[in-house]
Amino acid sequence: MKADAVRGHLDGLLLAVLEPGPLHGYAIITAVQRRSAGALELRTGTVYPALNRLERTGLLRSSWDSTGERKRRRYELTDAGRRALAEERTAWQAFTAAIGSVLEPAPHPGHAG
Repeated sequence: MKADAVRGHLDGLLLAVLEPGPLHGYAIITAVQRRSAGALELRTGTVYPALNRLERTGLLRSSWDSTGERKRRRYELTDAGRRALAEERTAWQAFTAAIGSVLEPAPHPGHAG
């Protein structure tokens, strides 16, 4: 899937995969890929700046996690992030309904195509 298709929806995707609980960056990328059945492959150069921005705006918080000798930053939703995710879902449903009504219009009664 083209990167342009994700633009404008990246924040919602990141917030959604963090909804079940905290994850580190690579796990976030993997979760998006898994949940999209491989259709969405996010690049680290796109994801990490977005995570930092979402943290600066208060939608995420992060902490350092030491697993063995590796230190990794784990991200999790804040209450504001949960509210933003709910708003993102509502906006997405309205958007897809509008696009769907244009691309696949309902047949008009009495019209033959």
